[in-house]
Amino acid sequence: MIKKIGIIGAGQMGNGIAHVMAVAGYEVFLRDVSQEQLDRAVTVIEDNLHRQVGRGKMEASEVPGAMARISPVMGDDYLADVDLVIEAATENEEIKKAILAPLGPQLKPEAIIATNTSSISVTRLAAVTDRPGQFMGMHFMNPVPMMKLVELIRGIATNEETFQAVKELTLVLGKTPTPAEDFPAFIVNRILLPMINEAIYTLYEGVGTVQAIDSGMRLGANHPMGPLQLADFIGLDVCLSIMQVLYEGLADTKYRPCPLLVKYVEAGWLGRKTNRGFYDYTTEIPTPTR
Repeated sequence: MIKKIGIIGAGQMGNGIAHVMAVAGYEVFLRDVSQEQLDRAVTVIEDNLHRQVGRGKMEASEVPGAMARISPVMGDDYLADVDLVIEAATENEEIKKAILAPLGPQLKPEAIIATNTSSISVTRLAAVTDRPGQFMGMHFMNPVPMMKLVELIRGIATNEETFQAVKELTLVLGKTPTPAEDFPAFIVNRILLPMINEAIYTLYEGVGTVQAIDSGMRLGANHPMGPLQLADFIGLDVCLSIMQVLYEGLADTKYRPCPLLVKYVEAGWLGRKTNRGFYDYTTEIPTPTR
């Protein structure tokens, strides 16, 4: 039974996962190599909890208890106690493998390992661990506290007990678990990212401006957010890495990353997190950069 959970990576995804786990009553160890990142994560979680109180999603009296269930850590001593550890590091296969490979000997024999990868082969990541049968993908959507879906991805070796335990946990969190096969980018990003990439091609080829493309999809397809605005929200570096996984994994030219996306990432224009992407976020109302 899953009671204690370790989360490796205190960035946007990691702190969101810690947030929902703590609200659901689980004891959480939030691990990062940077004390500054941990401090920032704790502040973000507390702010987001108060935001949920303001929206009537939870009671103010529940906030201190949720915060008390989160322990920020920089070492690995917590690993011996957890029933599940979720890797939520940056979307880079080599970084993920470097984190996952040494975990096994420090965990209980029955402990489960999950990865929050949004596109990388779960089978390949499982292969570097000592327990591929107790390893699977648990892909949360961003922002985690608001989004209802969690993609559950089995690697080729994932056993049924592991899948069912993680599925039950997902339901306790109030999320909807959706099983996906272990193909590049799974379901949501396999569909979403090529659409975003095509929107960038539409801009690159001069078919429409940033504003025209985003307005077109908001008003013409009833999307809540335009594809270029969404790309900035996701992070253009993340968009590029997922497109590269699709392109390399499926060997189909339709997944070739748009050269303009590559150029923006090379420039360090990664979207909201750097205050500049397809929009400039230093102005009161975000201004298109093209």
